[in-house]
Amino acid sequence: MFFHKKELIAKSVNVKEPNPRFAQLLLEQFGGATGELSAALQYWVQSFHTEDPGIKDMLQDIAIEEFSHLEMIGKLIEVHTKNVDQTDAFKSTLFAVRGAGPHFLDSQGSAWNANYINEGGHVVRDLRANIAAEAGARQTYESLIKLAPDEGTKETLVHLLTREISHTKMFMKALDSLGKLTDPFFGNVQPDETVDIYYNLSTSTSENGANLEIDERGPWNSDKDFRYIANPTPEKA
Repeated sequence: MFFHKKELIAKSVNVKEPNPRFAQLLLEQFGGATGELSAALQYWVQSFHTEDPGIKDMLQDIAIEEFSHLEMIGKLIEVHTKNVDQTDAFKSTLFAVRGAGPHFLDSQGSAWNANYINEGGHVVRDLRANIAAEAGARQTYESLIKLAPDEGTKETLVHLLTREISHTKMFMKALDSLGKLTDPFFGNVQPDETVDIYYNLSTSTSENGANLEIDERGPWNSDKDFRYIANPTPEKA
């Protein structure tokens, strides 16, 4: 069961000067692709994909926290649009038509949809998707923090950004517990003989065949872990 307590999970929302234009940007984290609703539903449904009781519990705990973060964003939007419906700033936003407070829209007015949820029925695949989801949310929060109109709003957003980092660490630890943090293979189908090949497909050459740019080498194409194919399409004699 779910139980709602009528208080925010962490930082209180303290806004001195409501700014409806910024509230429209905040919609990105309410009804947008990287928003808290997307994360909450993604992690919740993923919890049914694993039989590991610890990882299942973690996914459900984080999902509920994301619902709490949705509440914090919703409260921010509510405060930033409260009692300003007669201002030019309010009339220039989506709220002029939809009304004050949060809506399941992103900052451009597109409705939230389930295509934002990335889940695939396998715990390793899901945990890796979650790390990417947290990275997207963190980037969005960083952009919002740079544009935040007051310190109270910024403080709340910094807390939310911080928790995205915390969740990333949790997902990485869960992957590590499965031995899959750095192992790209999972599933039952064995890869073929090309699994260790790196094709050098971005070489720039002149008319006489000389390289115009240096082909970079690194751990992603090193001889230790990969067979480096310098010229995948050699000229025919």
